[in-house]
Amino acid sequence: MSRKSAIVPDPTAIGNISSPPFARLPDPASLFSARSARLRQLAETSNLAPYLNFLAELARAQNDIQSDLPLPESPDAETVARAREFEMPPLDRSLIERNESASTVFDRLFAAAVAIEKPVAAAAALASVTAADRAERFTMAQAVFSNTLPGDAIAEHVFVWAALQVYFARLASVLDVAALAPVADGVCPVCGGVPASSMVVGWPGSHGARFCSCSLCGTLWHYVRVKCVLCGSTKGIGYQEIDGHGGVIKAETCDECHGWSKILYQNKEPAADPVADDVASLSLDLLMRKGPYHRGGFSPLLAGF
Repeated sequence: MSRKSAIVPDPTAIGNISSPPFARLPDPASLFSARSARLRQLAETSNLAPYLNFLAELARAQNDIQSDLPLPESPDAETVARAREFEMPPLDRSLIERNESASTVFDRLFAAAVAIEKPVAAAAALASVTAADRAERFTMAQAVFSNTLPGDAIAEHVFVWAALQVYFARLASVLDVAALAPVADGVCPVCGGVPASSMVVGWPGSHGARFCSCSLCGTLWHYVRVKCVLCGSTKGIGYQEIDGHGGVIKAETCDECHGWSKILYQNKEPAADPVADDVASLSLDLLMRKGPYHRGGFSPLLAGF
């Protein structure tokens, strides 16, 4: 592996950036099935193939358990208006413990995950969260919300995170995107989650624009390029990558907060997925550990590496 490093503007940021929308809400009916397919594709040429194939099956389970779930309820207009006024996300994560549909998602995903081929340790973790009572599960959910997974129970919390992704993606999907407003740098305007990564997209009307991807609900929100997604600084931004990877994924570094985050170039690889490609590019994480920057955002699927 080799490293390219320069504290200069991203040269690909110059060009035909369109007028992008502020946000794109997730489509739960396609989000997880597309992610599963991308994980399978990446596994074909990766030394992480067993793990990527396991995650592909988990994403497929996330998709399949939704088939007859009741339609999610959107927050009322007053709640949305109040959130916008006070620059807060409209989805209140603190309400999840009182929501019966969240428990249903947990039960269904954990049951579906039993059939997935997995290591003994992962099977034990799944048995643990399946046996956990409601209060214990929501205690684990709070750890996910805090973006910190306990080192002795990472696998358990990954299963909880996977269920939360389904639950919040469904809630996010029924919001009025026009009612959303920015919250803060590096904060999802829908649920308050932090980015898994960001993507430079090639969509019609948004070509060349960068969107952050929420690690919880899957919402994509527009964020200008050559700006740190962690602290909002535009000073000392640099880009590092591994030679031979075609410039599809890079580490964006910041000399203000000394953090880094992944930026994917979906305009170069249309199938790129902010979660799947994050995991498959573990080699970039390993390279960056040798340097002075710490990784920001939240990437639970890499927590054990």
